[in-house]
Amino acid sequence: MIQCKRAIFVTLLFLLLPVVARCRASDLPTANNDASFEDNPFADYFQNWFSRVTKAQAEQPHWVTPLVTVTPRLEEEFRYDQFTEALTGGHTLINYGGGKGLELIPFDPVEVIIGVPSWQTVDTKPRTKGWTDESFLVKYRLLSADEQSGDYIVSAFMGLTVPNGSDSITSHHYSYSPTIAFGKGFGDFDFQSSIGTSIPDNGGDKKGNGTPFLFNTAFQYRVAKYLWPEIETNFTAWPNGKHEGLDQLFITPGVIIGRIPIAGRLGLTVGAGCQVAVTNKPLYHNNTIITARLPF
Repeated sequence: MIQCKRAIFVTLLFLLLPVVARCRASDLPTANNDASFEDNPFADYFQNWFSRVTKAQAEQPHWVTPLVTVTPRLEEEFRYDQFTEALTGGHTLINYGGGKGLELIPFDPVEVIIGVPSWQTVDTKPRTKGWTDESFLVKYRLLSADEQSGDYIVSAFMGLTVPNGSDSITSHHYSYSPTIAFGKGFGDFDFQSSIGTSIPDNGGDKKGNGTPFLFNTAFQYRVAKYLWPEIETNFTAWPNGKHEGLDQLFITPGVIIGRIPIAGRLGLTVGAGCQVAVTNKPLYHNNTIITARLPF
């Protein structure tokens, strides 16, 4: 828990440092204070934030983020998801938040996602409920081109999950998630894929979740301006851990509507879909997903 607080403190300090620097720069008693302010890279960090974001996003495809597959595109938004999973044994798990949260583009070509722990319940007797673990993710865009220059993108991710959730929900282990993601567009059609793994600090412990291999792909087709029907394949395989030898594949049809302008840079994107298991012995049979996002 102490390490988690330190991680959050360092993240906030990193984001607030330019603001502090800007304030101190404006207080300097110099005759050429305006010139010093303009020449200070820390001072104008937030002043140029949105112009930097606009430039970064102009250099990549303008697809919409899928329901499950993490997009290789750099996004700036706040996101809320909700899951309703039909578990084996007849129980239902509801996850409020989906572990999503604030997505920012602090530098070009980097995105940082600060997850918000979600509230999760399972209708067991007694009911299992509590907060999930905190998560962070950093994207680094390696290659990209907009629709007029090739319509493709390749990015690398590194995720971190901190075991600070409720005792009945937490994984009890830090987990690191290296991932490579890519996508290609062909007119109104595009696909986005991600291939990665999750590595807990106890490795492939037989009693833990092991190091699962994850491969997700979303196929989308834009209809009119804001409608994006899609179908995803979500595959997970466990080479070790308590689920050793298990492979599960879900087919996820869905639809996303967005980005609908609201005011200025602020927009709205909403969507829904349902994961359906197509392999034997999945961890859950199906999962209804809804998503709401406020890109800015």
